[in-house]
Amino acid sequence: MSDFFADIPKLTYAPDAEGLAFRHYNPDEMVMGKRMEDQLRFACAYWHSFAWPGGDPFGGQTFDRPWFGDTMADARLKADVAFEMFDLLGVPFFCFHDVDIRPEGESFAESRRNFEEIVDIFAAKMETSKTRLLWGTANLFSNRRFMSGAATNPDPDVFAWSAATVKLCMDATHRLGGENYVLWGGREGYETLLNTDLSRELDQMGRFLSMVVDYKHKIGFPGTILIEPKPQEPTKHQYDYDVATVYGNLKRFGLENEVKVNIEQGHAILAGHSFEHEIALANALGVFGSIDMNRNDYQSGWDTDQFPNNVPEVALAYYEILKGGGFGTGGTNFDAKLRRQSLDPEDLVAAHAGAMDVCARGLKAAARMLEDDALEAPRRARYSGWEDPQAQAMLTSDLETIAARVEAEGLDPQPRSGRQEILENVVNRYV
Repeated sequence: MSDFFADIPKLTYAPDAEGLAFRHYNPDEMVMGKRMEDQLRFACAYWHSFAWPGGDPFGGQTFDRPWFGDTMADARLKADVAFEMFDLLGVPFFCFHDVDIRPEGESFAESRRNFEEIVDIFAAKMETSKTRLLWGTANLFSNRRFMSGAATNPDPDVFAWSAATVKLCMDATHRLGGENYVLWGGREGYETLLNTDLSRELDQMGRFLSMVVDYKHKIGFPGTILIEPKPQEPTKHQYDYDVATVYGNLKRFGLENEVKVNIEQGHAILAGHSFEHEIALANALGVFGSIDMNRNDYQSGWDTDQFPNNVPEVALAYYEILKGGGFGTGGTNFDAKLRRQSLDPEDLVAAHAGAMDVCARGLKAAARMLEDDALEAPRRARYSGWEDPQAQAMLTSDLETIAARVEAEGLDPQPRSGRQEILENVVNRYV
């Protein structure tokens, strides 16, 4: 045990409490037939909460954590602190990259041994903690060896190193009972076409992903393979830009029934979409898996990974999730980090608690909108003309037949209001 959170009690649902508590997140409250905890499936991100030093593109470390260092003793202390926070918050899940949990060794083998030792510690801690593993993943972007990508790298040795790393992380995820395995490309893209064989790199990416799926079946991993779409930053172009791009690649590689998407709010915005758009599209394409819940600073043009605090935005995201049937193996991972000036242990706990409350409020608003048919009834009315048999017949007809009907019936369709402002007012009544 550590004393990092020594003065912070375990959080409970206490709407009128003065100090740290949940004002809206009540794990046992029933929402659309499920406990709130089971609808939201919260997860803490190991990397931002325990490995991030508080830097930004223009300044270095501001956090002073007792486990910051490159020794296994530091890694063990970090694991102690992490599970203490998981227990304080009562979160059902956590997520990690390999480099988050272990120091880099002098060789791949040494890094593997360090990693496996911490995985052993996780397994032991999970025997007495309610917190399970939502997903594991490999960091194939931070080390300088990945500066030109991992699966798409022009150096086959980097491809090999990446494959070995993913195998290691998949094995660990399987052993710990993880419900998903995530692939985040990070640098799977290019800075300039002047030195890039785009076709070759796409083929390499498809082969790599196919090997991941094959290995999943070989080891009997029952979880879901997820890809996290990411536009630009850090590379000019990324091959997994958004949900539509990922789906197009999955179709090309014949993997659309094997792989789903983990959608991040911040990435959706950087791609020029809304969070709810990406979720709705993933559901429409049958590839929705999980979400990383955070937000960007809309006055800044990069991925700031802040904790969510906008209930209307969150409500629209959960509306699409609930409308699609809710999470399967996925959940709500807080891929969010403190601001550089938020230095204290209490800041870390308060950030998660506040975000969990925001999500709880959004979830309840979304559920009420669905239960009241507040948006679906006007949506059905807008498309009701397509229920007519003659309209349905057009979808299996041809241009000539349809054109003949237009002239024969003298059709003169007039525009009808989309009622956007009225619907926005409806949403505002719920949030």
